[in-house]
Amino acid sequence: MQIFYVTLAALAPVAVLMWYIYRKDSNQPEPTRLLIKAFVYGIASALLTLAVVMPFGMLTGFGQELSSTISGAFTDAFLMAAIPEELAKFVMLWLLLRNNPYFDEHFDGIVYAVCIGMGFAGFENVLYLFDNYESWISVGIARAMFAVPGHFLTAVIMGYYYSLWHFRIVRNRRTCALILAGPILAHGIYDGILFSMNIDESLSSVFLVLFLLFFNKLRKIGKNHIAELVNH
Repeated sequence: MQIFYVTLAALAPVAVLMWYIYRKDSNQPEPTRLLIKAFVYGIASALLTLAVVMPFGMLTGFGQELSSTISGAFTDAFLMAAIPEELAKFVMLWLLLRNNPYFDEHFDGIVYAVCIGMGFAGFENVLYLFDNYESWISVGIARAMFAVPGHFLTAVIMGYYYSLWHFRIVRNRRTCALILAGPILAHGIYDGILFSMNIDESLSSVFLVLFLLFFNKLRKIGKNHIAELVNH
C-alpha cells in the first residue's frame, strides 16, 4: 500500500500543474490525447537524458561525486542537468509540434511544453521518492514545492519563446536562441545554487536565500509569460 502512496506523492504535484495550465487554455483547449502524448514524450525525454548523462558521467567523472567548489557545482549543474535535460525536452517539443495542426494559438506552445516538462518531472519524481524510500514524505514535500514547479517554470520559458518564434510575434536570432538558452540558464542557475548549498555549511544559509530569491524571480517570469500569451 505504501508503494501506492509514494507513487501518488510523486505524481500529484505534476497532475495539479498540468490541470492548472489546461484550465488556462480555455479558448480552444488542446485534445486530451495530444496532452497525454506530450506527457509520454516528457517521460521519453527523461529516459533520453539518462541514456546520455550516465555514460558521459562514467567516462568523464562528472557528477559521480559532489563537487567541493562552487564553480564545480555550477559546472555539474549545467553539464549533468540543465543542458542535457532541457535539450531532450526541446527535441521532444519539436517532434510533437513540427506537423501538429492543433498548434494554432500562441498559448499552445506553453501548454505542450509544460506537459512535456511534467512528464519529465513525474518520471524523475518517482525515481527520487523511491530512491529515498525511508524519507519519501519529506522528499516528496520538498520536490512538490520546488523541483516540480522548477520544471514547470523552465517549460513555460521554452514554450513561450517557441510560440514567439513559430507565430512570428518576435522572430529574430535572440528569440530563437532563447527557446533553448532561456530554460538552460534558468535550470542551470537553479541547480547550481542548490548544489552549492552542500559545499560550505557556513554559506548554506546564504545560498538558501539566493535560491529562494531566484525561485521567486522564476515564478514571476513564468506568471508574466503565461499572462502575456493566454490573452494574445
